[in-house]
Amino acid sequence: METLKQHLKHFISLSEEDYTSVFSFFRVMEVGKKRDIMKQGELCKSLYFVEKGCIRKFFVNDKGVEQTTEFALEHWWMSDTFAYERQQKTDFTIQAVEPSVILVLDYEQQKLLIAQHPAMEHYFRMVYQRACAAAERRIRYLYEYSREEMYIHFSTQYPGFVQRVPQYLIASFLGFTPEYLSEIRAKLRS
Repeated sequence: METLKQHLKHFISLSEEDYTSVFSFFRVMEVGKKRDIMKQGELCKSLYFVEKGCIRKFFVNDKGVEQTTEFALEHWWMSDTFAYERQQKTDFTIQAVEPSVILVLDYEQQKLLIAQHPAMEHYFRMVYQRACAAAERRIRYLYEYSREEMYIHFSTQYPGFVQRVPQYLIASFLGFTPEYLSEIRAKLRS
């Protein structure tokens, strides 16, 4: 829980006693590479914090192709926010890209956590605001950047992903075929 503790410290102040209490609302999930954490069609009842590892969120389009919409490394949260907030079935699958340790916070536990530790409401608001801002930027980049610029921006802003995530998943996230991403990378090297 040390990774979560460090993340919390960026946003709120808690006593050591409070940290112990906050951590009691989470459960730890260890998941192997390519193992599903949440499957499309399941009730989205949890938020996931990456303590160690890398996970992704994706859907399968009408052509049967996986479309990655999000990645998360250590210190990042992931869920299907729309389905989570409404306690509905999700349209996404969340899967481990590499062996990962995930902290799971269920919907009812989050409500109890916030009631017991009001500072956590501020924490979650800040996390959601940052996630919303990142989504807004990504949408702008989709309209504004060429495909080559998208890859350059992604690899510059998120070098940790480029080093840890297989190229075919990066291509899926950027909306490319793996072959097209290989062409871009070859062009940039020459």
